[in-house]
Amino acid sequence: MHTRRKFIKIGSLGLGAAALTTGLANWVVGSASSKNSSNGSQSLAYGKKVATYCEVCFWKCAGWAYVTPNGQIQKIIGNDDDPQCNGRLCPRGTGGVGMFSDPDRLKTPLIRVTKDGEQTYREATWDEALNFIATKMKEIREKHGPESMALFNHGSSGKYFTHLLNAFGSNNVAAPSFAQCRGPRDTGFELTFGESVSSPEVTDIRDTRCLVLIGSHIGENMHNGQVQEMSEAIDKGAVIITVDPRLSTAASKSKYWLPIKPSTDLALLLAWIHVLIYDQRYNKAYVEKYAEGFKELKEHVKDYTPEWAYGITTIKPELIRNTAREMANAAPSVIIHPGRHTTWYGDDVQRSRAIAILNGLLGSWGNRGGIYFKEGIKVPEFPRPDYPKPAWSWQDTLNGRYPFAKEAVTNTVIEASIPAEGKKNVIKGWIVSGTNLIVSIPLKEELMKAMQSLDLLVVVDTMPMEITGYADVVLPECTYLERYDDLRATAHREPTLALRMPAVEPMYETKPAWWIAKQIGERLGLGSFFNYKDFKEVLEWQLNKIGSSLNEMERIGLKKFERKTALYIDPNDDFKFKTPSGKIQFNSKELQEAGFDAMPKYTSHPQPEDGFYRLIYGRAPMHTFSRTANNRNLVALMPENSVWVNPQIAELWGIKKDQYVWLKNQDGVVSNFSVKVRITERIRWDSVYIVHGFGHHHKPLTYAFGRGVNDTELVTHVATDPIMGGTGMRGNFVTFLTTQPKKEAKG
Repeated sequence: MHTRRKFIKIGSLGLGAAALTTGLANWVVGSASSKNSSNGSQSLAYGKKVATYCEVCFWKCAGWAYVTPNGQIQKIIGNDDDPQCNGRLCPRGTGGVGMFSDPDRLKTPLIRVTKDGEQTYREATWDEALNFIATKMKEIREKHGPESMALFNHGSSGKYFTHLLNAFGSNNVAAPSFAQCRGPRDTGFELTFGESVSSPEVTDIRDTRCLVLIGSHIGENMHNGQVQEMSEAIDKGAVIITVDPRLSTAASKSKYWLPIKPSTDLALLLAWIHVLIYDQRYNKAYVEKYAEGFKELKEHVKDYTPEWAYGITTIKPELIRNTAREMANAAPSVIIHPGRHTTWYGDDVQRSRAIAILNGLLGSWGNRGGIYFKEGIKVPEFPRPDYPKPAWSWQDTLNGRYPFAKEAVTNTVIEASIPAEGKKNVIKGWIVSGTNLIVSIPLKEELMKAMQSLDLLVVVDTMPMEITGYADVVLPECTYLERYDDLRATAHREPTLALRMPAVEPMYETKPAWWIAKQIGERLGLGSFFNYKDFKEVLEWQLNKIGSSLNEMERIGLKKFERKTALYIDPNDDFKFKTPSGKIQFNSKELQEAGFDAMPKYTSHPQPEDGFYRLIYGRAPMHTFSRTANNRNLVALMPENSVWVNPQIAELWGIKKDQYVWLKNQDGVVSNFSVKVRITERIRWDSVYIVHGFGHHHKPLTYAFGRGVNDTELVTHVATDPIMGGTGMRGNFVTFLTTQPKKEAKG
């Protein structure tokens, strides 16, 4: 086993002197002066705009960065031609320059060393750091095989390290976004319609007549295009139905707010299905032509009446019927939104299946105002040799579990990194790119065991996030405003390509991920997989193949292509879905053959004990997870989270408005820091709510350290979905501590 890997505070190592003053009054949107831009005179001309697309969230809106003559990024605005933003960026997008100007940025490579008996980091040259990584990877390959290297990634940079690992001989690549976020949704829709709803979701919100949000917080998750389309739909008179224990921003704009008892959503969905079928309000012509299993579904939901659901959900039967009728009256221009973060209670694929079935009954898929058919532009892959075939892969880490996992499950890859007697497939090295596993992954005890067992842990990031304190090598990546990246080729109503190019030259000793992956690859003898000197060569080659050029894209930023297929179903065509039968599957034979329920069933979930309240977490429009918690432009808008508490509960506890409390969960885990109380009728009495991404305990994050509570440290109970391995994290409960507990926050 590797020598115990202690957590190291990066402190001033690799950070350098603060580039800007720290007072709130002096915070600015623009950047500090940098080196000369790699884009030459174009980006140094006053007010000249430089093509980019945002990396602050996965929506990746296309935009323009404006650069002053002395190399300061003045502002970022949206690209008018981009259908994902329509020229308007959200607060995160306009505040994205704060990522570039953050004085806490990682600035130079760091290598873990032992000095005077204590583990610490020392600053290193790129050659030292890259040679160290390549040597360790070779050792792992020789002793255990190349498959024993794994990658955890999130964002654009992950593609380059995926390419590196595939060339090395491993496909053990995991994105937390699958098992910790969208996986159940994708699986549920694939089992029903034969394909997922993609990302961004192909929901035709701008033309819908009825939008149902069940656990989907449009307006707070700030999925830009959807927020704009929802506003447009409201102006046109669309009915909005929001199901949420909390009066969210979307709920406040809705005709119907259903403050459901948490963990009972599937009961409501089944009752809606019952009403549509037994009141004969489903889309009969659509179902007869395009679906199978209706007879079985009708029998299945016979007893799932609104009266039955009322006793479970606390939603009155007449309200259940009225909302179902609103959906039916709008059909097929209706959307029961598939949501995004769908890992809740462990039966999440089946809940997503129920949402998909509702859309199928109403005829949403393939109709205007429902779910449109995506179309994208295929970007040719730059020439490379064939990847070697791994001897084993992430599928083997499942050990027979989760048969419908289409992507690597983060927690099984972590399991495979913990040695055990008789375990054949063991992972010995990780590269972590753009994801703070300490915050994003539940089951922290397993995560810590895994990291202690590794022979190599490399972290590539722009910021000293908590995960960097466990690395053997820390590599400072430049921000998205300082680099070329892959073309954004998102499938949408029409195919588009967007370019990201450097607005300014990378500051300090930071480097783009494509360069880092190429340098490691060449040291591993994999140079033929990286047959270019600069990534501009790749972009030029790809763009020439599809009838454009790098020069054109640098000038226009985004290029639209003519759509070649229909946006909606042509009723005169014999349309086939991408399921085995070619029809919408209400009754899934695939699930049945794998030993699961063919149709969703409601099962009850644990409820809080007296004095405890269900922990609900969500998003804020000015922050993306924990990624932006240190961005001064966005911290100025929301410096900390608060805990929403119902007035009845506040009175019961004697808690006052703006009082700071500590939270303790059902397993006795206490929050590292205290959190301000927000007393509001907008939350049910049996729940509390906090925004995710705060409460960082790493002091080098100057503007994030100690601000609010980190919800994930209180998530110690996880309900795993047996169908695809999603980690349900909403089965945790907290109580209040009004005096400071006897514990010290981690440094």
